[in-house]
Amino acid sequence: MANIAVLGYGTVGSGVVEVINTNRKNIESKANDNINIKYVLDLREFPDDPVQKILTHDFEDIINDDTIDVVVEVMGGTKPAFDFVKRSLEAGKSVCTSNKELVAAHGDELMAIAQENNVNFLFEASVGGGIPIIRPINRSITSDKILKIMGILNGTTNYMLTKMSREGLDYGDVLKDAQQKGYAERNPAADVEGFDACRKIAILTSLATGKRVDFNDIPTEGITNIGKKDIEYVNKMGASIKLLASADLSTENIWARVAPTIIMQENPLSSVNDVFNAILLEGNMLGEVMFYGKGAGKLATAAAVVSDIVEAIKHKGINLGVNWSKEKQELSDINEVEVRELVRVSYEDENKAKEGIISLFGEAAFIDLDENDDEFAFLTRKMREGSLKEKLGSLERSGSVKKVLNNIRVEG
Repeated sequence: MANIAVLGYGTVGSGVVEVINTNRKNIESKANDNINIKYVLDLREFPDDPVQKILTHDFEDIINDDTIDVVVEVMGGTKPAFDFVKRSLEAGKSVCTSNKELVAAHGDELMAIAQENNVNFLFEASVGGGIPIIRPINRSITSDKILKIMGILNGTTNYMLTKMSREGLDYGDVLKDAQQKGYAERNPAADVEGFDACRKIAILTSLATGKRVDFNDIPTEGITNIGKKDIEYVNKMGASIKLLASADLSTENIWARVAPTIIMQENPLSSVNDVFNAILLEGNMLGEVMFYGKGAGKLATAAAVVSDIVEAIKHKGINLGVNWSKEKQELSDINEVEVRELVRVSYEDENKAKEGIISLFGEAAFIDLDENDDEFAFLTRKMREGSLKEKLGSLERSGSVKKVLNNIRVEG
């Protein structure tokens, strides 16, 4: 009998209980053991739920119970989650979590503690919800050197950008819709400012490099500056726009970034719409492989957590080992990375504006929406991001254009 304790009975915590109870026979056959949910920790009461019988409000009940084999942390945040997880590992209990904030901030430390105590710290659900990605990187493609990671890692922003593209709506209207549907929080900053995707790409890059990638070092832009007019230009290009989390490990100059990005049709990520997520990995032997599915949601995320529970039970007393050390992975200056951008400008004299752009950028492909609104867009050639920023500043100062309205990176 394997005893588990679930910390938090919110959306994911209740999903974990539901998945185990619904698929118990199948899950226990794969774990080669019976599973007993002995405790659920939460500050609230649930009088109409059978979980009330195993509910505790005191973490000490769990940490002092030597029969608990696996602790499931689905509380979110780092306080008190970090303390609870650390103490659980030190007490010889494996931990499974969906908490990306915790993993991104303390993953290296917690995995070291797990190794010292011959238990496991597992976090499949922390990136991509129900999409299996952590275990494939750790177990399935270990013969490859991962060269690139590109991911649509936030369902909220992907839903919003998809709706803007399909229906021609403004950002503010789409945000309200996402909040009404429960896709976006009342305070949506973690999603729309890119912080959620940033933590996830930090986790994936840490696993790929074997070193600690500090999410604070990753340049991050959200979608708040993407407007209806930007989408019109992207649609005219026959492309799509996504909040893309990227990492390039193909040279010694490793970099990572989160930013709205225009993706051309030939890239499989361009067809990932609505709340779905996808991660595209490129290996030096395997080539490209894509993982696609629901990146969030109660049962999808809970199913990934339960898969980790099965792993922990099957490997009781055996640390599986994860290639993620405490050594910090330094990231290259993003200004040295070569980029191509779609740039929107307003003008007083169209011919003067185009002449000024050509003189500064050389090659440029112009895009016009055939509307009399005194603006157009152009595609730059590839150049260092720092150089591109300098040229855009010079363009405004030269008086060739009235204003640079927006600039969005183009993948490829």
